Amino acid sequence: MGLFTYTVAGAALILIGGLESLASAAVSLKEIPHPPNIRRPAPATTSFLSTVTFLLISIVSVLFIVNSLMSLSDAASSKDSMGFVLQLEVIAIALLFLLYSGLGILSSIIESFRFPSKLLNVIYMFAFGEEFLLFYTQNKDPSGIENRYYDLILVPISVCLFSTILELKGSKSNYPKLGRGVGLVLQGMWTLQMGFSFYSNLIANGCALHARSRGNYTIKCKGHPEYHRGRAIATLQFNCHLALLITIAAGVYSLFCKTYSINRDFMRYKPLGVGDGGDMQLDNSQFTLESDDEDDETGIQEVRSVEMQKTVLVVPESTVNGWRWPKVAA
Repeated sequence: MGLFTYTVAGAALILIGGLESLASAAVSLKEIPHPPNIRRPAPATTSFLSTVTFLLISIVSVLFIVNSLMSLSDAASSKDSMGFVLQLEVIAIALLFLLYSGLGILSSIIESFRFPSKLLNVIYMFAFGEEFLLFYTQNKDPSGIENRYYDLILVPISVCLFSTILELKGSKSNYPKLGRGVGLVLQGMWTLQMGFSFYSNLIANGCALHARSRGNYTIKCKGHPEYHRGRAIATLQFNCHLALLITIAAGVYSLFCKTYSINRDFMRYKPLGVGDGGDMQLDNSQFTLESDDEDDETGIQEVRSVEMQKTVLVVPESTVNGWRWPKVAA
């Protein structure tokens, strides 16, 4: 695969991830309560974006299969068994993505054909899982610089795989689909970076690409300093791509909030006592709070009064000098 192949694959992945993120964002916007004077996304937007996404996935899968067939013939002519087996794995992964997209297109276009969404997610999950294993086990040359790039691409693939598993478990939230879209965008950006790094001078000095066949290559360096520098440059490039993606995502999110007027007034949660004008409204109802201490003191006073009443006893009257005096005994 040359620079052109990596460029086409990376751009397609970025476009697919962006469409999938927009589709999930459109569904989330429809669920948020809007005032009558604020426009909402059209109901047909989500289905249209999903259909376009399925179509792009099928086109990219067919292109990958064609490219792998060309690499197969080149590996056979070069007697490269490793490159031959590697392209067979790529074709198997592309067929899974093609099956997923084909069933999705049929479900979107034909009303009588309704393929279960969970089975679609199962196919999608297996496709991402095989892609993860492909890059995880691809160590043709243990000392090659390309292995560091393959290790870093496992991060967006893991995000896509984990998001698909969450969606498969029946999550009602749209965040798994949004996370998968962001993971696809990062995977596309890193695929572009790999193409420019492998087939241009955007790599450490003293390192060069050595190819056995069209799809089997490695990047060798002159010595250990060049190897360490190449791995460090790959890590720095990935961090820059990740920071750029976060910046773009924050900007797109703020644009959506401004376009559809998503702010505190239209969220589902509203603080208690806050009116339309933002002022606190308190009722004039009267209420009293009795603490446990007051209850305890009242109880003590009642007990003491009862004891005093018990101790004060009136005895029969006695007469002294013609007067009657009551005797009180304590």
